[in-house]
Amino acid sequence: MKNALVSVFDKEGLEPIVRQLNKCGVTIFSTGGTQKFIESLGIEVVPVEDITSFPPILGGRVKTLHPRVFGGILGRRDLAADLAELDKYEIPPFDFVVVDLYPFEKTVAEGKPDDEIIEKIDIGGISLIRAAAKNYQYVIIIPSKDEYGKLLDILTNQNGESTVELRKELARRAFEVTSNYDTQINIWFSGEGMCFNKKIFGAKTLRYGENPHQKAAFYGNLDEVFTQLHGKELSYNNLLDIDAAFNLIGEFNETTFAIIKHNNACGLASRKSLPDAWKDALAGDPVSAFGGILITNAGIDEATAKEIDNLFFEVLITPSFASEALDILKRRKNRMLLQSHPFKFPERNFRSLLNGVVEQDRDWKTDRIADMRQATKLAPTDNEKTDLEFANKIVKHLKSNTIVLAKNKQLLAAGTGQTSRVDALKQAIEKAKSFGFDLHGSVMASDAFFPFPDCVEIAHHAGITSVIQPGGSINDEKSIAYCDENNMSMVLTGTRHFKH
Repeated sequence: MKNALVSVFDKEGLEPIVRQLNKCGVTIFSTGGTQKFIESLGIEVVPVEDITSFPPILGGRVKTLHPRVFGGILGRRDLAADLAELDKYEIPPFDFVVVDLYPFEKTVAEGKPDDEIIEKIDIGGISLIRAAAKNYQYVIIIPSKDEYGKLLDILTNQNGESTVELRKELARRAFEVTSNYDTQINIWFSGEGMCFNKKIFGAKTLRYGENPHQKAAFYGNLDEVFTQLHGKELSYNNLLDIDAAFNLIGEFNETTFAIIKHNNACGLASRKSLPDAWKDALAGDPVSAFGGILITNAGIDEATAKEIDNLFFEVLITPSFASEALDILKRRKNRMLLQSHPFKFPERNFRSLLNGVVEQDRDWKTDRIADMRQATKLAPTDNEKTDLEFANKIVKHLKSNTIVLAKNKQLLAAGTGQTSRVDALKQAIEKAKSFGFDLHGSVMASDAFFPFPDCVEIAHHAGITSVIQPGGSINDEKSIAYCDENNMSMVLTGTRHFKH
């Protein structure tokens, strides 16, 4: 480690770094206020203009933007041609680049006039950061005062040596700094006052938002997810339902059909044949299915298309359409027909709230039969275990509080979005009975634990014989005891699936 370029706005915390650089025999190059600060410490510093042969110009707007500076940062140390050019033009290779950008965001927050804000848009510093981060294989980049401690540790405890993994992590942090900095500038120029930037893609303007008076746009690449073969332009609400549909159908490997309404499944069945899956999914709630979003993990054939064509629906999603099926379904011009593609969901979920954004891991956990822990004396039968797993896959994707009733891999009914679990169960039972389902021998899934044994008591009186729930209530034993006394089985998963 021979050379360091130091150019920072905030000098707080810089002194121990330059002293340690000096102690390690590193030549320090600097300019402007940073150079003066280092000189005031009695530490030798080389002005950048000594290597550029050019003084700062335009009132300090241009100081480091020069080939002899950026060549020293970007030169590849294991490439003979690069080393030869550095030697030819007498360019010192930089091993450390230490930067702290002009405080643009702070200047805006202080309500400074536009001309002062403009002068706080850092040009040279941001370029130094990007160049050093790009060349992280050879250069340590310290992109802000927040990372001063990392550099001090490298200099003090590691004798200036670093691993490529550490340099890559600092480079990642560097691009995070530059991305946020540019976002803040964009916010100021756009005048919107708030912007969340994770990854920015081209914006697709939607017809309207959740309601016609709300403007909306989608940021992403829908072409990676599906191809729209027919129908009108997708709306904000369509996309919410489509997202819910993709998340749900991804839980199933067997031929499955699901019907989504307002982000919740109102019908779902897994069968050996697609027409049977459609028929039994529709039977779950033929009323709510009107105007719904349909999704399947199997290709739509002519026979299924003829059955589906009898229902008014908004969107149909499938991996493929038989040509005869497409001809049938295209008869109504506004139907949105989407051919799905394999794609990977992002690892994280984001939601705007209050004056910011919350971020969390996606709920990847799917509770399998192997995850079930028998809690009651009576064990569920093999068929019940299959239905318990089936029901729990669905309950994971419904709005809390929610209860799912299922039998023979068919959604009989669900109670969704209720303020009490008892209400969710009563809603599900009433709905199932209204569509003629016999609940005897059915199973019940709950997205969270039962705080009291009232739910299993109600379920028992309705004919439900087996229950799956996370467990974790101080009253678990009361619910388990009721099941034991009434010949019901219960399994616990240990995993809650709230969805708000």
